[in-house]
Amino acid sequence: MTEDVFSEARHYAVLVVGSGSIGRRHMRNLRSLGIQQIAVADPDPEQLEPMVVELGVTAYSDFSEALEKVRPDVVFVCSPPVFHVPQALDALAAGAHVFIEKPLSDSCERVDDLITEARRAERVVQVGYNLRFHPGYQRLARLVEEGAAGRILWASAEVGQYLPDWRPWQDYRHSYTARRELGGGIILDASHELDYLIGLLGRPTEIACMAGTVSDLDVDVEDCATILLRFPGRVLADVHMDFVQRSYSRSCKVVGEKGTIIWDFAAGKVRVFRSESDGWEILPVPCGPNDTYVEEVRHFLKCVAESGEPIVDLEQAAAVLKAALAAKSAARNGRVELLS
Repeated sequence: MTEDVFSEARHYAVLVVGSGSIGRRHMRNLRSLGIQQIAVADPDPEQLEPMVVELGVTAYSDFSEALEKVRPDVVFVCSPPVFHVPQALDALAAGAHVFIEKPLSDSCERVDDLITEARRAERVVQVGYNLRFHPGYQRLARLVEEGAAGRILWASAEVGQYLPDWRPWQDYRHSYTARRELGGGIILDASHELDYLIGLLGRPTEIACMAGTVSDLDVDVEDCATILLRFPGRVLADVHMDFVQRSYSRSCKVVGEKGTIIWDFAAGKVRVFRSESDGWEILPVPCGPNDTYVEEVRHFLKCVAESGEPIVDLEQAAAVLKAALAAKSAARNGRVELLS
């Protein structure tokens, strides 16, 4: 952001709803970006205390009370997915711009109302698909746009990590990821890959999926899924996601008529093979573990200050949610789901 934007953003009153792992990360990053007026709402006092002690934020047990007393310019919705849409609607009704953690929701209920209300209120709403701000994804996307691989034929993405290792300070069984009633499951939680593939290839037209609980982890959601997608222009893609493998894995391969592009998240590299060359070009894409989260918040605050359009807006996030729910339906019913 420019210094002028920073100067304006520093005076925003920010309310974060949800003081779990991602809520705390956003509060720390907001403070590092110069935001001084930060409040947090969470019904669990044990969740609130660490941020009160560390950052001196004002804490509330009730979100409605916090909206009334804080009168926030910006609200960060960092609660479990089942609460995202109603809390975002309440934030818009209070006049705030809204940042919603991914996924947008666990159902399509009232998503159209949220889109309509955001437009009517002329408020910025961004959804937290932070991988869009990773230099590896950005380099891959530029190479695709520049035609480095020619016409795209197919793509493959993978993400996997053992759920108890995600947040080692927390009993994994208490996380929303492990609990159906909170909107958990690997398909919604790992929908980053669906988001960036839709960003690269457009809206899918057909989705098939096999998913289920394959591990002995104490969860009531799918922990492993493989999704097949058809995109416009005859492009195919597959996405594997799980929270059972004991080593972290994240990568994306895009294959075209003239070459191949591979983004290896863990290695911090993008590799490019072009048909006219006889070998791979290796492009370093270093990125710190918190960098993408800082950059997505910086982008959001810039959009708020300048009335800009966020990279991941409500329409994009709704398309990702629709694809994720279609994948869950395809797995449940054993059929290909057609998307308009």
